[in-house]
Amino acid sequence: MVKSSADKRKWLTETAVPELILRLSVPTIISMLVTGIYNTADTYFVGRISTEATAAVGIAFPVMAIIQAIGFFFGHGSGNYLARMMGAGKQKEASEMASTGFAAAVLTGCLTALLGIVFIRPLAAVMGATENSLQDSMAYMRIILLGAPFMMGQFVINNQLRFQGSAVYAMVGLMFGAVMNVVLDPLLILVFHMGVSGAACATIAGQISSFCVLLIGSGKGGNIRLSPKNVHINLYYMKEVANGGAPSLFRQGLAAVSTMLLNNQAGQLGDDAAIAGMSVATRMMLLLCSALIGFGQGYQPVCSYNFGAGLTERVKEGYRFCVKWGMVFLAILAVICFVFAPDIVWLFRKDEAVVAVGKVALRWQACVLPLSAPIVISNMMLQSMGKGVKATIAASARNGIFFIPLILILPAFLGLKGVEMTQAVSDVLTLAVTLPLAMSEYKKM
Repeated sequence: MVKSSADKRKWLTETAVPELILRLSVPTIISMLVTGIYNTADTYFVGRISTEATAAVGIAFPVMAIIQAIGFFFGHGSGNYLARMMGAGKQKEASEMASTGFAAAVLTGCLTALLGIVFIRPLAAVMGATENSLQDSMAYMRIILLGAPFMMGQFVINNQLRFQGSAVYAMVGLMFGAVMNVVLDPLLILVFHMGVSGAACATIAGQISSFCVLLIGSGKGGNIRLSPKNVHINLYYMKEVANGGAPSLFRQGLAAVSTMLLNNQAGQLGDDAAIAGMSVATRMMLLLCSALIGFGQGYQPVCSYNFGAGLTERVKEGYRFCVKWGMVFLAILAVICFVFAPDIVWLFRKDEAVVAVGKVALRWQACVLPLSAPIVISNMMLQSMGKGVKATIAASARNGIFFIPLILILPAFLGLKGVEMTQAVSDVLTLAVTLPLAMSEYKKM
């Protein structure tokens, strides 16, 4: 274990790049897989209740995506900056950013919870709730919103720990919450018969547990201590947060908008069964990509530290390593997912109408799954280097620039088939935009 910030800097700038990325990515891959599993657990156990309940979890997903988007905005924004400052030997600026990013996220979480609960009914309707799923959607979202301050706070600490090279502390925090959620899901849903409210309570209990463990972890080892005296919510730090965090805000925020539009289109063309089928396909793809994201998160501190230290060859070497092996890994998962698509959807909801939609969507997305490696790693490299504009364009492409027009255009001509294939088409177009942006910075180094 690295004990001091000086030792940590030496480790991050001198260890062989493949070895360093692997050592940092193992705990983040585990963290992301566990997070993906417990996010999917809600869908699985709620699927034991009804198709409408499964649809409600999918409808509430954009709300969780918005909370996550804000949390990652402050987490990635502050994390990118403090890693570059630590790489440059500027400890004071790094310490102030850590506390400022955390405080701003918690305050924003309180405001989000208040506004969301006050406007819960129109919010559920906008998210795509049908008459049958409205009450379940509101019940689930109300509880999720209550936990917004804790969710945003833990996203910030988790990302700050990763950018400091303390991926193990980050992993322990996430795993503690994940275990809590997975244990409580069947207990509250199947034993105490709390329905979707039980699923939401399990999720929030897990998030609060992660928050507490991560807060403790932030004061261990050579990590920066969070302190009220270091909070400086001013224009300079907020500008730096925006520069590093805007790509995450756009990426996750547009994911919320795209899911809302997806739910609306699926509901109009195929009712709650179509919403449930698309929800299962979406959650499954998030689970499959979680390992890639964890791999990329292992690269991010390497990228930020070494870019801040002027060691650009190490940044480039890490990029090539992650793209190559990420594509190989996802290609294997894509074949498995394509072949067993009907069985995967059936596992979540034993409803032929749900399976009919979900398996087609899953197969379309499996066909382009390997493209996620260059898309995700390119975006992470740009963001970690502080290239805010290019990173924001790349982050906005998949769920915004391409997905939003496509989800409105394709179903108009192809019906439900257009809904099922929109994400796959969007991914192909996203690669065509993201790769040139990444290469323009890669060649400058």
